[in-house]
Amino acid sequence: MAFTADLQDLSTLAPVRDGFAPGSVKIVGAGPGDPDLLTLKAARAIAAADVIFYDKLVARAILGLARADARLIYVGKAKADHAVPQSQIHDLMIAAARGGDRVVRLKGGDPFIFGRGGEEMAALQAADIAVEIVPGISAALGCAAAAGVPLTHRDHAQTLTLVTGHAQAGGAPALDWRQLAQRHQTLVVFMGVETAREIADHLIKAGRGPETPVAVIENGTRPTQKIVKTRLAAMEEAMIAAAILGPALLIIGEVARFAQTPHQEFADARA
Repeated sequence: MAFTADLQDLSTLAPVRDGFAPGSVKIVGAGPGDPDLLTLKAARAIAAADVIFYDKLVARAILGLARADARLIYVGKAKADHAVPQSQIHDLMIAAARGGDRVVRLKGGDPFIFGRGGEEMAALQAADIAVEIVPGISAALGCAAAAGVPLTHRDHAQTLTLVTGHAQAGGAPALDWRQLAQRHQTLVVFMGVETAREIADHLIKAGRGPETPVAVIENGTRPTQKIVKTRLAAMEEAMIAAAILGPALLIIGEVARFAQTPHQEFADARA
């Protein structure tokens, strides 16, 4: 595709491996899915890597930027399906770097926003491996932009909060729901499909209005993107009706009214 060719042309501006020493690791954010949202620094790191450990959410077009002789190793995770345990991912990166490889750890979105990039960085530093973080466009930013949702707005949202919808032990996490239920703020929930009912119940019980607008964005920025607009009280039902399976982002707050979707203005299971 043209995107790939353009990035390969850009790599001729400087030696592709400048700044990427053998035996080092770059933890790279691949963005929310659309290859055109990849940063130039990330593209150059991918093109220079000897080995790439990549996650489930990384688009195939982005993997296509790798050299033909690079080793691509899948280490993705899904619910109840961890192809490689996190500790083993650490070990694999350390072993590859100690063997002299230029290593890219390629993660969807941004490595430091619910991407476990901090854990991986700490493991590499403890092993005395040089590591650099290459940020990516977070799913929160990419999906909101793709849906036309301003996460902050002078009239509707002066605060933005990002949370995970999944606790390590399962179920919704133990959060300050009273604080999250305040008006005039935007709440963005990662990994909240399976706990949507619990999240809605917690927020409503803490004082958030049941009619609060919600935008659910599945596979944001990708050709398979799906956007559903609903209300907080009907969030789970609307997601079931639209066959939302994830990965999906939940945007809760007045700004969700701006979401652009071919569906009716507010999907509501009661309608």
